[in-house]
Amino acid sequence: MLPQQKATYIKKSDKRYPLRMRGLLGMPSGLYVKGKLPRDDIPSVAIVGARSCSNYGKNIAGEFARILSQEGVQIISGLALGVDGEAHAGALRGKTPTFAVLANDVNCCYPKSHRRLYDEILQKGGILGEQPEGMPALARHFPARNRIISALADVVLVVEARLKSGSLITADFALEQGRSVFAVPGRVGDVLSEGCNKLISQGAGIAYSPDMILQELGMGKENMAENFCQRKVLELSCEARYLYEQLEQAPISLEDLCRRVPYELSQVLTGLMELELEGVVVEISKNYYVKSSKFQ
Repeated sequence: MLPQQKATYIKKSDKRYPLRMRGLLGMPSGLYVKGKLPRDDIPSVAIVGARSCSNYGKNIAGEFARILSQEGVQIISGLALGVDGEAHAGALRGKTPTFAVLANDVNCCYPKSHRRLYDEILQKGGILGEQPEGMPALARHFPARNRIISALADVVLVVEARLKSGSLITADFALEQGRSVFAVPGRVGDVLSEGCNKLISQGAGIAYSPDMILQELGMGKENMAENFCQRKVLELSCEARYLYEQLEQAPISLEDLCRRVPYELSQVLTGLMELELEGVVVEISKNYYVKSSKFQ
């Protein structure tokens, strides 16, 4: 067990206060924090759901969290039994820290059965909340806690939820805060699926795989390829970058390209060679060039 460190109080005026929360109404004037706070420059997903979830819900929460964490996404949840705990545990199997928002004094683990999970989260991530030292987990604190969970996220994912549940309250907060909401679809007639299916009927994204969430964050395979290509191009010479902007998916001849740019033939050939070496442009036939299909 880790040594018992006390929480630090971070006021809203402190530069460490989460940037995602700064511009929102109704945020706490300060946060009690043990360990770290979520980083402002890393994508963040909140995973929430039923405490009395099914084995299916546990597996989904754990696997989505693990894969998202492995891809560099911070996982936010509430350390509760069921989906929350599985999400934290899944994230710990990834590579990116996870963060728990509590409805009680953050120096106290609630529920007590998650003590080991609480300690493991502190090793890489953090525990936070707005309740002062000594405050127990009162029922009225949980809806307020949920607004912090959604505020810290770019996307909120609901795994399993009843029609009247804290998870749907979190989803409502997320929409008010301008966050994207996704839900895992469930079987018709299953009580634990009613909340998710309702969210989907109201326009929430359908999360049938972690790739859907990564796409929403701009981290899907297509987005990653495009961003990788853009980084490559930015590292090139000014001439090569300008030439790249003139090229298209349809082939263009060397002669036409020379007419488009204010460069000598030797400069154009040097720029094209630079683009080809980086793999962002392909000569498909003699003196005909296109942007590489790997990045389309």
